[in-house]
Amino acid sequence: MNETTQLPYYRAAFYCRERRSIPVVRKFTRKALIEWECEKRTDDVLLCVTELATNALRHGVPPGRGFKVHIYLERIENALRVELHDSGDGEVRPAGDLPGADDEGGRGLLLVEALADKWGVGERNPGKIVWCEFSIA
Repeated sequence: MNETTQLPYYRAAFYCRERRSIPVVRKFTRKALIEWECEKRTDDVLLCVTELATNALRHGVPPGRGFKVHIYLERIENALRVELHDSGDGEVRPAGDLPGADDEGGRGLLLVEALADKWGVGERNPGKIVWCEFSIA
């Protein structure tokens, strides 16, 4: 079941640990950006939310659990924040750790670092919050 919370500039939804959740997360995010008339950086935001959700599925969400997406728009500060909350204990590898040329993965956080204005990891019990922010001015 997908739990959704909607306030004027806040959206949250829960997703199952399934690959098919990724396009649903993108659709959820795109809908919020359209409703808030905040489409200036849609491509960057959607790519970053895809990478963070994929990382949550691959490394952060234990079997039988899910993850939650929070999106905040701060009109006064002209900032959009995307957070992914998961209950896993997987570590987030710093974006500076480059994957090898033959590695099939490991570039997601490099993309997030390149496209978002800020990103980071926060604590959650259990698990963690991986977030990124975008200037919308």
